[in-house]
Amino acid sequence: MQRFAISITAIAVCLSNPLVAQSIAEDVAPEIAPDPAVETANAALEAAPVFDGHNDVPIQLRARFDNQINDFDFADTTDTGSTHPEGRAMHSDLARLAAGKVGAQYWSVYVPVSLTEPEAVQMTMEQIDVMKRLIDRYPDSLRYVETADQTERAMADGLIASLLGMEGGHSIGSSLAVLRQMYALGARYMTITHSRNTPWADSATDDPEHGGLSEFGRDVIREMNRIGMLVDLSHVSEDAMMDALDVAKAPVIFSHSGARAVNGHARNVPDSVLKRLPYNGGIVMVVALPGFLNDERRQWYAARQAEEAKLKSLFQGQPTVVKTAMDEWDAANPEPQTMVSHMADHIDHIREIAGVESIGIGADFDGMPTGPVGFEDSSGYPALFEELARRGYSQVELELIASRNALRVLRQAERYAASVSDQPPIETLFERAGAE
Repeated sequence: MQRFAISITAIAVCLSNPLVAQSIAEDVAPEIAPDPAVETANAALEAAPVFDGHNDVPIQLRARFDNQINDFDFADTTDTGSTHPEGRAMHSDLARLAAGKVGAQYWSVYVPVSLTEPEAVQMTMEQIDVMKRLIDRYPDSLRYVETADQTERAMADGLIASLLGMEGGHSIGSSLAVLRQMYALGARYMTITHSRNTPWADSATDDPEHGGLSEFGRDVIREMNRIGMLVDLSHVSEDAMMDALDVAKAPVIFSHSGARAVNGHARNVPDSVLKRLPYNGGIVMVVALPGFLNDERRQWYAARQAEEAKLKSLFQGQPTVVKTAMDEWDAANPEPQTMVSHMADHIDHIREIAGVESIGIGADFDGMPTGPVGFEDSSGYPALFEELARRGYSQVELELIASRNALRVLRQAERYAASVSDQPPIETLFERAGAE
């Protein structure tokens, strides 16, 4: 036994050697305990991958590549900065969607509100075409789907279920016939307005014309319900939200919005609407756009706009003077940072007012300059779910927020449509200005 004894002197000699001491320390160092929040978030996203409500890749394909995508590589878009006037690369690609645990995605076939209605109809069809072509090019990663059951099967097969959503009612040209044909082409939701009013619905960011929805606008909601297209109330005025809830027989969605009580932006959902949402069964898919999340950021932006307007008025015809003064203002007034915690604050508020069954995620990637710090692109969803887990959300609640609520809403819209399948199409005509 004596040959195995180590003297105190020998131990001291060993420890006097830094390399030996480091090796001993590494051998006896305790294992780092796993982070319970990370474990809970990972388990939730493994069981229920993210079903995101809004991604603007289609308009990026048009703006950057004129929809010429045969040589476009969606596997990795981190080198696409040269295709943007401000040098911004795209937020989304197959690698980052996989890292973000995205299992289903509504791709937004947005077209500008500046177009005439006939132009908007054509361009929407072109955007549907380009996104379908992109999906078809990556069968090992993406699968085009149109129903809740197809979405679940694609997710179970490890693919990103890819659905289409129209952003803006101008895309139907004030025609229920066009609405039905857009559904036939695959559009599974329509945002009733974008940043301007349509001839039949008020936008949140335009002067009201209709007091919410016109009678034709109410017929649009009824027909969307009848055919199974989700009614998306992001972008519409509070009165239009209320009118839609009065008419809707199926759950509505807000594909990319926040809570107005947390950030007062007109694009966010007021408590008056949140309180009604559980009775409808709809969901707010919480947006990641900093200006809608962080109210300090919203106030900063308003102050910056006011300063720029003042300088342009004071120094008309002197753009160099204005730019120099604005550079000085920016240096003295840095933009407030928006964090993942701001996004979680909106989720907290919606849960408090409407319940966890009323929450989803609709980040708006590729439709904004950047997401919050730590959630700048489509790889960032796990950071949000870890933040929610740290706030005490259970795995079941996280699964609801990630995708189960979104799947339930889509399925309920389909079931309502099936229950009224014997009803004929609504044939109300839109009364256009100047019509006899």
